[in-house]
Amino acid sequence: MYQEEDAVYRTVCECHCIPISNFHSTTRMANTVTKEISYEELKALVGKSPKLILIDVRSEEEVAKGHIPGSINIPLSTVEGALKMDPDEFKVRYGVTKPQLDAPELVFHCQIGKRGAMATTKAHELGYVNARNYAGAYSEWSKKEGK
Repeated sequence: MYQEEDAVYRTVCECHCIPISNFHSTTRMANTVTKEISYEELKALVGKSPKLILIDVRSEEEVAKGHIPGSINIPLSTVEGALKMDPDEFKVRYGVTKPQLDAPELVFHCQIGKRGAMATTKAHELGYVNARNYAGAYSEWSKKEGK
């Protein structure tokens, strides 16, 4: 019995798990890093703001089933490389001007919010200071838009 408990302890320690007592404070700290935008805020921008750059980080297959109007598809696995691209290369690849580091309306989204948050965090790490995540994601958008 002692050997089993010892093995579990070593496994937990080796994977650097967060103690449960610290989980909620760590989650709060992570949420403060990712700025979010609500459905209502995004709805007010879609089709109306020429400054909106809406990036859908879902796979091409997911996007083929439906998307938010005006969004461009940059799958999560390629976001970092895309944001590091030369502006001319970005324009050729995605058909839009590459966002500036201080772009006021740079929004990422996915299907349920997690990948969008990851992309937003990556954008912040690369210097995109105003990047936001649409946490409601396409699932909320499609429900509210009746699609």
